[in-house]
Amino acid sequence: MLDESLLDSPEGLAEADHRALLRGTAEAGARVRTAARHAAEAGVGDLKPDGRPRAVLIAGPGAAATQTADLLGTLAGAGSPVARLAPTGVAPAAGALRWELPGWTGSVDLLLIATPDGTEPGLSLLTEQAYRRGLTVVAVAPAGTPLAESVSGSRGLFVLMATAPYDHDEPLAASAPGVLWALLTPLLALLDRTGLLTAPPDALEKVADRLDAVAERCGPAVATYSNAAKTLAAELADALPVVWTEGVSAGPAGRRFAAALAELSGTPAVVAELPEALAAHSALLAGPLAARADPDDFFRDRVEEAPALHARVVLLRDRPLGGLTAAPAARELALTHDTPVSELEPEEGGELETLAELIAVTDFAAVYLALASAPR
Repeated sequence: MLDESLLDSPEGLAEADHRALLRGTAEAGARVRTAARHAAEAGVGDLKPDGRPRAVLIAGPGAAATQTADLLGTLAGAGSPVARLAPTGVAPAAGALRWELPGWTGSVDLLLIATPDGTEPGLSLLTEQAYRRGLTVVAVAPAGTPLAESVSGSRGLFVLMATAPYDHDEPLAASAPGVLWALLTPLLALLDRTGLLTAPPDALEKVADRLDAVAERCGPAVATYSNAAKTLAAELADALPVVWTEGVSAGPAGRRFAAALAELSGTPAVVAELPEALAAHSALLAGPLAARADPDDFFRDRVEEAPALHARVVLLRDRPLGGLTAAPAARELALTHDTPVSELEPEEGGELETLAELIAVTDFAAVYLALASAPR
């Protein structure tokens, strides 16, 4: 059960945050600036590509690589296929994972490797395989790792991952905000140079500024009643989050939110994009998880017995294509089934800025929910 009193105790939150998740979330803007500087120092800004790659393949372990591929594919659009290479293996351990290039890949394709570890033998083998096939390889990983040596030896481009001292105190969570921005930022700068998306240095600086602004509004010192992230965390206590997204940028933000909830707080969530979410989840809202399906028992022991799990819609909205919106229909469907709705919509700005704001607010919410619901 959620300890709501902890949400308004900055000292209590800091004491409960053994993995420095809040600090990593608050310092996301600084992580973007450091990662952009590392990309520039690696020579990304001086690249003069011969043309756009036929395909961009992204490899790496865990949620961070999956979300990086999702975000880059969304931002690149239909300009060039962006796909993640899913690993195989008997366990998610670094030594057990293996990646294979599709048979059609060649010298006109680009392989991006993103990992907060860098010790995976499978990624070093993938680098060697790409070198034999003639693919261009770019990797973002910690320095001094086997992958860094493999990429340099294969004439690829290695970008040092932006880390903080506290990253080494505890194993990094794959959905930790610092991990995402440290891996994503250099690849944004790279794909800007290839012309697949627009992310010049000034746009990345605006992203960092927007992340700083969210940290000011949603930080642990800001009370719940004026803190959108703490409010959302409190609303999701003992609820099944049904995340509906609208707008191009909101899609990957919603999928990241669901992954972060599962990894950080153990909260299951379902996610879908509007308007198709209305059909996909209508039976869910009408079933046993609907608020009206199992009204709160007046005689329930509120100390010993947990409340019944009910759905709560989380509506993440960005600018919908063509100005058309399914938000009114989404609210009507939810309210018809007595399902409460939480809504988040970013302030005006560029596509990268609005995406960063949605990710940052939901990252804070996932961390607050994890800290305030953890057993003590």
